[in-house]
Amino acid sequence: MIVRPRWRRGYSNSVAAASTKTADVAEGGKQWDDALLRDIFDKSDVWHNFTQPSSAPHRGLFQNHDLTSPEGFRTYTSRTLEQTKKLVAQIESSHTEEDYRCIVRRLDLLSDLLCRVIDMSDFVRSTHPDPQIVAAAHEAYSRVYEYMNVLNTSTGLYQALKKAQGHPVSKSWSREEQAVARILMIDFEEKSGINLPPSARKRFVELSSEIAELGQKFVEDMAPEKQYISFSSARLKGMDPMVVRELTRFGKVTLPTVGMAASHALRTVEDEDVRKEVFHASQRAAKSQIKILEMLLQRRADLAGLLGAESYAHLALKDKMARTPEAVSTFLDALSEANKPTASAELAAMAMAKQKAGWDTELKPWDREFYTTRVLHNNRNRQKAGDELSAYFSLGTVFQGLSRLFTRLYGLRFVPVSPAPGETWNSQVRRLDVISETEGRIAVLYCDLFSRPGKNPNPAHFTIRCSRNIPIGDTDDGMPSNLDPSTGALSQLPTIALICNFASPNPRSSSPSLLSFREVQTLFHEMGHALHSFLGRTALHGVAGTRCQTDWAELPSVLSEHFARSPTVLSLFARHWQTDEPINPETILHKLSQESLFAATETRSQIVLAVADQRLHSTKLALTDSSSVFQSAVMDYSLIPMDREDAGTWHGFFGHLYGYGALYYAYLMDSVIAEEIWREVFKGREIDREAGERYAKEVLRWGGSRSGWESLAGVLGKDELKDGGEKAMRVVGEWGKGKIGSA
Repeated sequence: MIVRPRWRRGYSNSVAAASTKTADVAEGGKQWDDALLRDIFDKSDVWHNFTQPSSAPHRGLFQNHDLTSPEGFRTYTSRTLEQTKKLVAQIESSHTEEDYRCIVRRLDLLSDLLCRVIDMSDFVRSTHPDPQIVAAAHEAYSRVYEYMNVLNTSTGLYQALKKAQGHPVSKSWSREEQAVARILMIDFEEKSGINLPPSARKRFVELSSEIAELGQKFVEDMAPEKQYISFSSARLKGMDPMVVRELTRFGKVTLPTVGMAASHALRTVEDEDVRKEVFHASQRAAKSQIKILEMLLQRRADLAGLLGAESYAHLALKDKMARTPEAVSTFLDALSEANKPTASAELAAMAMAKQKAGWDTELKPWDREFYTTRVLHNNRNRQKAGDELSAYFSLGTVFQGLSRLFTRLYGLRFVPVSPAPGETWNSQVRRLDVISETEGRIAVLYCDLFSRPGKNPNPAHFTIRCSRNIPIGDTDDGMPSNLDPSTGALSQLPTIALICNFASPNPRSSSPSLLSFREVQTLFHEMGHALHSFLGRTALHGVAGTRCQTDWAELPSVLSEHFARSPTVLSLFARHWQTDEPINPETILHKLSQESLFAATETRSQIVLAVADQRLHSTKLALTDSSSVFQSAVMDYSLIPMDREDAGTWHGFFGHLYGYGALYYAYLMDSVIAEEIWREVFKGREIDREAGERYAKEVLRWGGSRSGWESLAGVLGKDELKDGGEKAMRVVGEWGKGKIGSA
């Protein structure tokens, strides 16, 4: 195991020129940090006065020396490619014991150099407002990604690593080096077809390209079988009259079959026959869309066969915690049984609401949204509406809460830093340094949280650059790093960007950006990903922070949502933005009970989709009749009786079949694990340092350098889980009793 580096408060030369405000904050004044943290998010004038004047020296984007102009992206990319080509030649010519001793670190450096450009460019091209910068970032991404694909199918690197693994010196590799070598070998041998004969390797490349093209087409071309259905307006009783009026033409209401209007109709229209018609239309994708999906499934099956795998699901799962489709099915079946009692009780509550409304028929698929809405409405607290609750959650207050929570659990706090001109992509982006009370600065966080025209509305976490130990002589690109003066070891700091789409503070009034309770949970979720990067303690880029098994990667973010729902945690910060009155705990408890009313039913829907995802990627029938496979999954696992007409062909709208092919179970699995860790480690100890350090030591510090099973066994103290397998998957599934995600 690599010894954890000793971090210091001192900054390396590459960041010593930051604002003097930064140094003052970093060395003390925690109380001042806390007040300023709230104000820079809540008060536009405070942020404006805090930032450096435009006359200050310009630095590149993220402090990268080159990224001061579109041309700088080309310079940075060219320099990176020149470095990597020299490194590739060095690795491929490895023949001495010293070469083999260093080969994994050199391969990791190669990966880091390429990912620095790819990850940063991918973020910039999706976020930056300047079209010229976006175009330059896109060009940089394409150049480096193309070169990386060449390396992935080149035998030189693979052969060098294989020789090194067979050399006795490989026994001296650290645990991290062993993990990175294992990951690279799987990528070479089982994901890139490196051992295939030339003709088969050519076919591998063709199939990979076809899968990418079909996947994009599947996601982008989604269309229903029937675009619209029409009704007399008299049949839409219960629906918002304003919505009905907007949809009325020539005396007829023309309702789109997918989208907000259809969802609104299912929730509000009293006429069951109307809801049935809307439901069936909304469940049917265009036949052309199903054909595209089946072509995608066929190409994936062909790719798996080319690589010697039984199915695409077997190929996709081999390096995951689950390992096999059979293990995933074991988990989903166990979770299904654990979930059934609570989900059935929730459906019984809906059925009772239907009976009270005068209907004596059983609950139907098109009833679920309508009677869920009815029950929620009847249970709503009329004394505390959602907008009143938001008054206790100004954005700055929530950041205070996150900083206070992290201080108590991990000894970390957020310190506002004035970004240099050119360092960020928008003047509203806040920069925070993450300061450890024992290790100094350990990460840099950029917060782009306010809405603006043209900005992607989806919340996201981006790792711009991972942590990694920097070898002597490595090129300094200007981005933040730390120097340990006692050893001379240099480490690059993780650089993270959080993207949300919250309302901006009103510059003409004192009102800050006020978050809904759902938005508070969203911010905690994304910060959970960031925390994985902050507290990862790996020397190698390839296993840093969130670079871990897919079915482990969502655990920190899902667990973080539990803290957002804890009255103990909320008491740290939830105060009225005008009166400073603390939030009433009863209000929060009521809100939590409302949110969890139908959590088990929602979990049931996710189980159905996860089962369908597995079957579609492991069953030969899916290649020619995906609708039959999807419908069988729905009928087998839905607790509301359905026939094939009711199940429809909704899988044609299931975009995650491309991005998460055979891996859709992962979020459910991490949700169940997060629930168990919350119960066993944190519940009743939400702000306890010992609990935080246990979680950080057993889970966060490792990144992807050990399996999720080992980390799970460590944090729960259950050694029987550390080897994983179907038995462990069944145990995890059985944990899912009750309402996943409840406080």
